[in-house]
Amino acid sequence: MRYVNDRAEDIKIAYIGGGSRGWAWGLMSDLAAADDMSGSVYLYDIDREAAGKNEVIGNKVKELADCRSPWDYKAVDSIGDALEGADFVVISIIPGTFDEMESDVHTPEKYGIYQSVGDTTGPGGLIRALRVVPMFEEIARAIKEFCPKAWVINYTNPMTVCVKTLYHTFPQIKAFGCCHEVFGTQKLLGKALEDITGIRDARREDIRVNVVGINHFTWLTAAQYKNMDLFPVYREFALKYRDTGFGEKTDENWMNRFFDSMEKVKLDLFLKYGAIAAAGDRHLAEFCPGSWYLRNPETAHSWGFNLTPVSWRKEDLEKRLQRSERLYRGEEQMVIHTTGEEGVQQMRSLLGLRDLVTNVNIPNYGQIPNLPLGAVVETNAHFSADSVRPVFAGPLPESIYPLVSRVCGIQELTVQAAASRDLDLAFQAFCMDPNMEIGLEDAKDLFEAMIENTKSYLTMYRR
Repeated sequence: MRYVNDRAEDIKIAYIGGGSRGWAWGLMSDLAAADDMSGSVYLYDIDREAAGKNEVIGNKVKELADCRSPWDYKAVDSIGDALEGADFVVISIIPGTFDEMESDVHTPEKYGIYQSVGDTTGPGGLIRALRVVPMFEEIARAIKEFCPKAWVINYTNPMTVCVKTLYHTFPQIKAFGCCHEVFGTQKLLGKALEDITGIRDARREDIRVNVVGINHFTWLTAAQYKNMDLFPVYREFALKYRDTGFGEKTDENWMNRFFDSMEKVKLDLFLKYGAIAAAGDRHLAEFCPGSWYLRNPETAHSWGFNLTPVSWRKEDLEKRLQRSERLYRGEEQMVIHTTGEEGVQQMRSLLGLRDLVTNVNIPNYGQIPNLPLGAVVETNAHFSADSVRPVFAGPLPESIYPLVSRVCGIQELTVQAAASRDLDLAFQAFCMDPNMEIGLEDAKDLFEAMIENTKSYLTMYRR
């Protein structure tokens, strides 16, 4: 890496999961739009063919007229080849296949347990964690060997477990986890500002927030637009839309049907606890007792969101595979636009090209003083040249402390169980989840069934 006329050049990015049919394309677009950095992206994936196709797709991007920054893409055969001398490492993998995720999400339904996402918390999130921890241990050891000073950006879920495993395996690693859920709540605050006060065109970046919590169960304890406290505005907004929800819900649109929401869970939690729940309703619902918002699909629908079936994910994958072929063959061109993800902006900050304050997932060094030190938490952090410094967020409010601390403790126990390959300890964490409102015998039967369905990824575990 070198600097020429305020540009960072010859940067090496290692992309673990480089065969991605989605996240990788977004990174290509964001990199092409950044005019003050350039270099190479090394793509490593256990699906070598997919990484090879992304190499071709990525190298076509620099031929586009609106490409502001040319990057070279290279698919490689080993993780060491990707990581050797890397300045940045991006991790975006799927721990298993959608067949395993189908078990994670849908097997608990036989016991009346419904999950709207199933990749972070709940029984599905825990079983997924058991698969992902050994994978992330291997990645962390490889980073230690080939690029110990690289900055590591994780997008894989369960985010908290993944980041915790990186630090548990390689304590000196420079890693953080990125999630865009808070961004959506900042946008909603901008809409509330317009709806209640008539102030228009407030950008997400103009809404300053204090972030506390854990990934996908984040909360805002302060929010401002310029010098205006947005909490009174949001309270009026919540009271106005608590019954109807906010937005348009049309079942004909796949994105609304499975991913969008009417924000009713978010508004309800604010009116209950006085802090702004700052993730999508599909995620927030899973961290609460199942009887609140996820008693059954009809309950979820009444709260303005739907469950995301894995069958849809499989159908969507087929569409993305088809698009991959079109991009690979040149039948479709990539459109360069910024995705709204902040990974490239974080890289620019770490290169000293700008400063940035944004929410990230890193170990707790005291930024949330009433959660355990070392637990991975989500707060704001200040990004500058080769530095990520957590912003002191203050303690979790007492009103939400029991909800968040319970899940934080379960996540810590889950990592301990996975790191020690102890299925008995994992079962203890499994039973503690707020969604597990079933008897112990049923919990045992469910756990055994889910373990059986993913056993090919758990051969290193023991009783």
